[in-house]
Amino acid sequence: MHAWCDIGVNLFSGQFDTDREAVLQRAADAGVVQLILIGSDLVESQQNIAFCHQHSGCFTTAGIHPHQAAGTAADYLQQLTTLLQDPKVIAVGECGLDFNRDFSPRPVQQQVFAEQLQLANTVAKPVYLHQRDAFETQLAILKESQVSRGVSHCFTGDTAQLKAWLDLGLYIGITGWLCDERRASELRQALQYIPLDRLLLETDAPYLLPRDLTPKPASRRNEPALLPHIGATVARMLQLDIARLARQTVDNCRNLFQLEGRLPVTGE
Repeated sequence: MHAWCDIGVNLFSGQFDTDREAVLQRAADAGVVQLILIGSDLVESQQNIAFCHQHSGCFTTAGIHPHQAAGTAADYLQQLTTLLQDPKVIAVGECGLDFNRDFSPRPVQQQVFAEQLQLANTVAKPVYLHQRDAFETQLAILKESQVSRGVSHCFTGDTAQLKAWLDLGLYIGITGWLCDERRASELRQALQYIPLDRLLLETDAPYLLPRDLTPKPASRRNEPALLPHIGATVARMLQLDIARLARQTVDNCRNLFQLEGRLPVTGE
């Protein structure tokens, strides 16, 4: 069995309220030895931190998602700075821009995003990026902030967008979106241009259940135990040995988030 890292899990989604520990056990049984939980606001980030201190192999991001940008407290940056000092917090985010749903006014999204990028530079942690229908604006802000270390979480864009993120020095997070033949044609083309040392895998659980998965779970819910299915899809499309892909993506996770020596050692 190969060892995998899932760099995107929304573990405190209400969909996991009844079986959170069982989700972790199923992940371990599937060889997913590393989970990175996603913090979308201060409360969720605090929940994640407490959970990670009780579970080896779990780490978390801490930040403000653009959907939550309008609800930030006046002192949110001070609170976030304190959270980022915890050794279980390995990235700033999920942060970015979402001009698709516009749950927060765009100027507010941009301000909160830019402030988090500044903070990431100050504390020397990578950024964990969200972007939807806001590519040009986000690219400009990232360039202005001189961000060079982070990951484009749940990348679903085209080859031109991919190359722009790579030019910044970012890693690329690939999810089960790739498994959807109806809407992943541009992503499948872009996949061919991702250097293997910049590729990361994630479920974004409980969202983005791979469409080609059979049989599908009765819950219709994605979870980290399904990451090997995404890995197998990537390996097939890249005509790559799956053991090599697993090793490379684990190494990439450790390198980006500086986790060398802090993960369980699991045989293949």
